[in-house]
Parts: sequence; structure tokens; C-alpha cells
Amino acid sequence: MPDHPTPQNHANAPQIRPANERDIDALYALEQASFSGDRLSRRRFRHWVRADNRVFLVAEQDHQLLGYVLVLLRRGTRLARLYSLAVGPAGRGKGIGKALLTSAEDASSRSGRLYMRLEVAEQNSPAIALYQQLGYRTFGSYANYYEDAGNALRMQKRIRYRPENLHTAEVPWYGQRTEFTCGPAAAMMAMAGLDPQYEPSGSDELALWREATTIFMTSGTGGCHPIGLALAMQKRGFECEVYLNQRGPLFISSVRSEKKKRVIEQVDGDFRSCATRSGLSVIEQDFTQQQCEQWLTEGALVLLLISTFRLDGKKVPHWVTLTGMDDECFYLHDPDVDDEDNPLDSQYLPIAREDISRMSIFGREKLRTAVIVRRKD
Repeated sequence: MPDHPTPQNHANAPQIRPANERDIDALYALEQASFSGDRLSRRRFRHWVRADNRVFLVAEQDHQLLGYVLVLLRRGTRLARLYSLAVGPAGRGKGIGKALLTSAEDASSRSGRLYMRLEVAEQNSPAIALYQQLGYRTFGSYANYYEDAGNALRMQKRIRYRPENLHTAEVPWYGQRTEFTCGPAAAMMAMAGLDPQYEPSGSDELALWREATTIFMTSGTGGCHPIGLALAMQKRGFECEVYLNQRGPLFISSVRSEKKKRVIEQVDGDFRSCATRSGLSVIEQDFTQQQCEQWLTEGALVLLLISTFRLDGKKVPHWVTLTGMDDECFYLHDPDVDDEDNPLDSQYLPIAREDISRMSIFGREKLRTAVIVRRKD
């Protein structure tokens, strides 16, 4: 497990160590004493003690639990998120919150994470002051985030080293409303990022899917064809081009039925014919990370098809929106939310360049495709 706290060497000083199952009752009591709402239950404490995608540390002095910190490590990414930090009444005024968070940052960094993110109630001035003292900077807000409808500030810190040549675009995030509309959601984020007058909606999400769907895929409903997405966005007034390293019908190996294969072939052929008639550029070759960086620099946005295997263990094709790059990472808007159902963790998601190279290849055919979207002058 990734819990490797910084040793505390002072005599009788609070000790920071990994949480274990023997701490659950004390953690629960500490939670009750620290928060009036949004509390973790014994069941959730037990879950996180046993999980492997977290850093979970406690501060202990004279066999008394004084505080804890819980950080979630998003699989397949370079992102850590401060999930909860609590210091009980007996531990306050001793610098325990700062020590816990610093130790959690260190453990998260050693687990390969580059960024720590957190949410904090905008009225919680002491916590905000602590985070600012440790180098966190506010980069957004989230309305009605807490049980009492209170607003949250979003803060972030680079916990390993400063980014070089960072280029990001401001792109609004939109979460897909169905399991099969990642493509439309990614497309709507790109269109809204390029044109503030465009407003994503549930109606357009389904309309885009109907216009771009392959009809069938794997055992269920079809996803979206890159040419279909480009044609749909072109219809809405945007300039697009498609990079595609495969000449034959896409996703055809994802179904076994010959009838379904024939449908997928027909849809693929129709999309390609429509692209020719409409003047949509379909470039039948691979693309490079350098090209992605150039497209962003020129003011375009890019839809990428990835495999979700490194994110959730499933080999599912999934559309995301590329929103930024630096020397270390790609930054993505993922229309699907993380396991904790927190949309904040799906925005500007840092993926290491070497990881995105593996993620952006799908299926036995090693399909790689990108849709470049520009606003018309």
C-alpha cells in the first residue's frame, strides 16, 4: 500500500503512521467530534483502510488518535485528491493538520502523483489559510457542494515539481448522462470551450449520439465513430478534421454477429462517403504528441479515443477532451466521473505522456484516432 509517512523523531511528539483496522472505532469517534455533516461512516472507514488506491495516515500520541488524513489516488492518472483531513479537539494547536497533509503529499508523490487537489468550504478560513501556507492555489469553485448546500473552493498544488511549457485551455466540463454518450459529451465540451455561445444540453447529447453512433459495439449500444462526431460538429458550425490510422471499418471486431458486422460496415462506409461529399478532411495516418501540442497552441481542441483499461480495468473505448499539455502530462476532461462520483476529479485530469501513449490505442487493430475541432473564423 502507498502509505509511507515521514518519520517523527521527537520524543513524545505525535507519531504519524498508516491507518489500520484497529483504528476504525477511534476514527469514527474522531469524525463525530470533528464534523457536523458530510461524515464518514464506520463502513466507509473500513473500506478505505482495506483499499489500495489511497494514502491513509493517522496522528497518534500516548495511544490517543489525534487526527487523520485520507487521500485518494485516481487510477491511471497522476492525480491525488485530499478526501478528508480531520484533527480532533485534543490535537488542535499542535501543527498536526500541517504534519498530516505534508506526510500525505510525500506519500502521494512517491506513488507517482504530480498534483494534489482538494475541496474546502469557502467559509472555512482556518483550513484555507493552512492550504495556502502549504502552497495550494484556488483554481475554481463548486456550488452547493456540501450537505448544507454550502459552496466549495477548488484548490490544487503540484507536489513533485513545477510544470514546464504548460499550455491549457479553459473548457467547461460536462458529464455524460448515459453510459454510451461519452463521445457527445466530449464533443460538447470542445464546442463550448471554443464558442461560449454554445450551450451543452441533454437534448443535444442524444442528438449528437444519433448522428454519430456506430449502432452496435461489444454486447450493447454502439458508441460514436470519429468521422460521425466530426460531421455532427461540422453541422453545428465548427471546423473539424479526423486522424485515423485504420482504413477498414472501425470497431467491427467488437461484435461477433455477422449481421451486426454488416451494419457496422455499412455505417462506416456511409460516414466516409459523407465526409468526402462534405469536404471533411480524414487523414488516414497516425498522429504524434507534438501534433497534439501544436493543435492546442493554434487554439484548437482535440477529442481522443482511449481505452479505459488503465482507469477502471475495463477494455472499453471512451472519448475524452484534450484540454492541455506540458512536458510531463496530457490534461483531459473525462465526461465520466470517478469511482467516488466526484466530477471535480474528472476535469483537467493529468495523464503522464507515456501512459497516454498506451491508453490511446484501442482493440486488436490498435486503433488510434483523434478529432481536431476549431472554431470557424
